[in-house]
Amino acid sequence: MKYDEKVMNRMKRIEGQIRGLLKMMEEQKDCRDVVTQMSAARSALDRTAALIVSQNLEKCIREEQRNSENTEELIKEAVNLLVKSR
Repeated sequence: MKYDEKVMNRMKRIEGQIRGLLKMMEEQKDCRDVVTQMSAARSALDRTAALIVSQNLEKCIREEQRNSENTEELIKEAVNLLVKSR
């Protein structure tokens, strides 16, 4: 799968969040602040994973319709991927 510029930029922002978290930990910042930032990073990862799965699902469904294959299995697989990411 080819990942577009928006997805790559999201991952770069998440990388920056993780680096910031490490810095906060090195500086012995308050645990509430660290956990808040961890939650934000996890949420950003979850949203990015959902975006990737939805884009891939859309592409696969379009291809499957051309090939007259079963799209129900693709949808189940995508939902399972999303569930696993949580």
